[in-house]
Amino acid sequence: MTREAAGQYHNVFNATIRLTVSIESIRNFIAEDMLAVDRVIRSRLDSEVALIRQVSEYIIGNGGKRLRPILVILSSGAFGHQGQARFELAATIEFIHTATLLHDDVVDTSDQRRGKATANALFGNAASVLVGDFLYSRAFQMMVGVGIMEVMRTVADATNIIAEGEVLQLLNCHNADIDEESYLKVIRYKTAKLFEAASRLGAILGNANHADIEAMSAYGMHLGTAFQLIDDVLDYSGDMKDTGKNLGDDLIEGKPTLPLIRALERGTPDQAKLIRSAIENGGIEEFEAILAAMKETDALEYARDRAKSEAELACRAISGIPDSKFKESLIQLADFAATRNY
Repeated sequence: MTREAAGQYHNVFNATIRLTVSIESIRNFIAEDMLAVDRVIRSRLDSEVALIRQVSEYIIGNGGKRLRPILVILSSGAFGHQGQARFELAATIEFIHTATLLHDDVVDTSDQRRGKATANALFGNAASVLVGDFLYSRAFQMMVGVGIMEVMRTVADATNIIAEGEVLQLLNCHNADIDEESYLKVIRYKTAKLFEAASRLGAILGNANHADIEAMSAYGMHLGTAFQLIDDVLDYSGDMKDTGKNLGDDLIEGKPTLPLIRALERGTPDQAKLIRSAIENGGIEEFEAILAAMKETDALEYARDRAKSEAELACRAISGIPDSKFKESLIQLADFAATRNY
């Protein structure tokens, strides 16, 4: 992309994000495809073990944005693929995501997700971990069934890196000395990698050339990073009715997310001491004072700006792929990730 074209794209993106972006327009565009994905999900959840069906149905039927399956559908459509494999891989990606949620909630001892009780709160930690393992293994059965080596390599690499990201996050809990770049590495591994894989899979199914496959991978990585950064912001500014989460959950768990890191760097010595103590010890007792420090240091706005920058990079990454309604929806999805309030 030339400097002039990049500048024009920057202006188009900034004009777009000033609008209220709704994911519903994207869902409406691919509604029939997503119904087909849901049918695959339901059929592939089948097991002779009743508890597996019960826990899987609970967590998958518990709402969610389905962004990762949407990415598979949009990216495959952008390169002309209309086969059954896109539904199988969209469901595969959703199973992997769901497995990570089941395991995450056990590690984080969470009792609420999307405004409802977590599976581990209802069924116990052991059931959640084991059903998560079932979903992982079922996802790999489905991936192998598609029979494309590059698909298998993409998913296998992604799950391995996601696991590394989970361990990195565990190591960084209660670590007040983590810097911004180290934190971004964690979320690129833990969260953005599955977005990247979903985007890449669609391009592979569409027999895209190497450059376009890499472009879609970059798009997914930046999109996933933007999405997580907004999650970080919403943990301190969201409405529980919209997010399904209590404010300050990350603080309770001692997770040093970007708004905390920024406020710690830019705050007064007293504010820095307060934030450091909260990260190292966990808890929400000083939540209001920490939130005030974030506002005084523009930490939340800084994180939102970083998310918008990532979304812009996502849009730039796919500027060279053929124009289509699918590409337009991918750009809208990046806008949504950076401007959402839920």
